[in-house]
Amino acid sequence: MFDLTSKKGAHAAERLRDNIIGWFTTVRPDGRPHSVAVWFLWDGTSILVFSKPKNQKLVNIQQNPKVLLLMDDTDEGEDVVAIEGTAELVDDPSLSTAALPAYVAKYGKHIQNLNWTPESMAKEYSQAIRITPTRLA
Repeated sequence: MFDLTSKKGAHAAERLRDNIIGWFTTVRPDGRPHSVAVWFLWDGTSILVFSKPKNQKLVNIQQNPKVLLLMDDTDEGEDVVAIEGTAELVDDPSLSTAALPAYVAKYGKHIQNLNWTPESMAKEYSQAIRITPTRLA
């Protein structure tokens, strides 16, 4: 975990709370990187991402849990936040986008704009991924 009390750490935590999209990078079994845009939720100690089952990122995490979450939606590349971490697939059916009020608060308008409900999104994106930050890069 990075130091949340440092200026850089506090800034990263703020971005984790406020940014809507991050680029999530995993490593394919053959060593090639695999990056996808994701929605995410920061709880102060870990980052939750939800995925459709059987997506490539899940295969990648199973063989190599080292991941990177990259955020940059400000200042034309002048304020990139990169977080290295360890990912784990969470097998808990009660953990879903619909069951997390903070997730619905952060993404509710976006979910609605896609003509989904939190429940329909939870059915489609049913695999939770928990990222434990290890380093602020």
